[in-house]
Amino acid sequence: MSFDKEIYRNLCVISAPSGAGKTSLIQSISSEENIKLSISYTTRKPRIGEIDGEDYFFISPSKFKKKIKDNQFIEHANVYDHYYGTSIDQINTYLSDENFVILEIDYQGAYKIKEKIPNSRSIFILPPSIVELESRLKKRNLDNKDTIAKRMNNAAHEIKQAKNFDYILINDNFDDASFVLKGYVQDRESKFVTAEKEFLIQSMF
Repeated sequence: MSFDKEIYRNLCVISAPSGAGKTSLIQSISSEENIKLSISYTTRKPRIGEIDGEDYFFISPSKFKKKIKDNQFIEHANVYDHYYGTSIDQINTYLSDENFVILEIDYQGAYKIKEKIPNSRSIFILPPSIVELESRLKKRNLDNKDTIAKRMNNAAHEIKQAKNFDYILINDNFDDASFVLKGYVQDRESKFVTAEKEFLIQSMF
């Protein structure tokens, strides 16, 4: 399948470490008429309040592997011992209707998308600081201490990957961050230069 069409410029990959506020920010702009969120497939169990077909498509590992075999994913990755994948058909349907399409995936998936679709755009969301990130993970009360420690260890590595993204957004004020994110998704802002990205990453630690 060819991914060199101009419509793929409207495909936006958004990544962030756990606790940076990525999901909430995406939800705040995905209600816009021309912004669609691609719903990923996953093998993990639903969290409290999550709805199949709205938050994720929750499927068994065997069904997930069959989709891989049938080339139904544009990317897939193993994150925290669970598989996540993005449907090719779903994003093509949204893009064909002249929408901006958001893929909410980890940096591994983002790299795969950029490799396959160079004219897609990528956004990395950062917390105000690594200290604030840990505080947010504790406050949301979803994980035990060991899991939080694992997420924090991974976050240090993930944050450094931001240098490979087109845009970096620091989520220090939700309303402001939501407004800026919308501009990035709708292709109204210039991509970041290397020096800008390096400065923002260093400010996290």
